[in-house]
Amino acid sequence: MDCVFCKIISGEFNSYKLYEDDKVIVILAADPVVDGHSLVIPKEHVEDITCVSKELLSHMYDVAMKMTPVLMEKMNATAITYTFNYGDSQSVKHLHLHLLPDYTIKTASKSMEEVFNIITK
Repeated sequence: MDCVFCKIISGEFNSYKLYEDDKVIVILAADPVVDGHSLVIPKEHVEDITCVSKELLSHMYDVAMKMTPVLMEKMNATAITYTFNYGDSQSVKHLHLHLLPDYTIKTASKSMEEVFNIITK
């Protein structure tokens, strides 16, 4: 399969992994909109939100809820936004939930390694 997320899940591509269980991984976005921009990605290849089971979608949300206080605390965020892209707005055709920490100034200014070290330390 030529899916970048499937290659990350299989270990073929490297990523900054923040969380993993038997159903999902959470990684830092390769092209972040803001510092701490993370993705909750199901290990099962599901192309879009119209094809995902309610159970998997619920699990993705539960993991997002676990990651929210971590991201907010570690990144000094004042809020967080959850976003699913669908159709042409999906840059990778593998379902994923964006976790976007919100700040007074909304830019990505730190390297992925700096952000990873902040969140995981």
